[in-house]
Amino acid sequence: MSFFGYQYVVLRCVPRVEREEFVNVGVVLYSQGADFLEAAYRVDEARLRVLAPSVDLEEVSASLETICQVCRGVTGGGLPTLGGLGRRFGWLSAPRSTVVQPGPVHGGLTGDPAGELHTLLRRLVD
Repeated sequence: MSFFGYQYVVLRCVPRVEREEFVNVGVVLYSQGADFLEAAYRVDEARLRVLAPSVDLEEVSASLETICQVCRGVTGGGLPTLGGLGRRFGWLSAPRSTVVQPGPVHGGLTGDPAGELHTLLRRLVD
């Protein structure tokens, strides 16, 4: 079995940026060696409502879907044209002050990037 290095960021929903409180809602995983870039997410609506009762769940879901589209290389309609997987991951992992923000970049080794993405999702989001 071959092992590949990977990097990932946890996606955080930060309903009130000034309070710096957040709920983990997704993960983006990039592996150059495996030619892999994908995002997965789960939004726990009840948990978010406890943190911020007026959070716009449609906006959160739309932001997460946009991240998934960028991973797939979809362009147009306001989405950036970024080229290769590494450039897309760099754009997705860059700090921003929006309702969905990436956390710090972490790394590891895996033989199965897709499986690792879902393991991280269960461990860090669920």
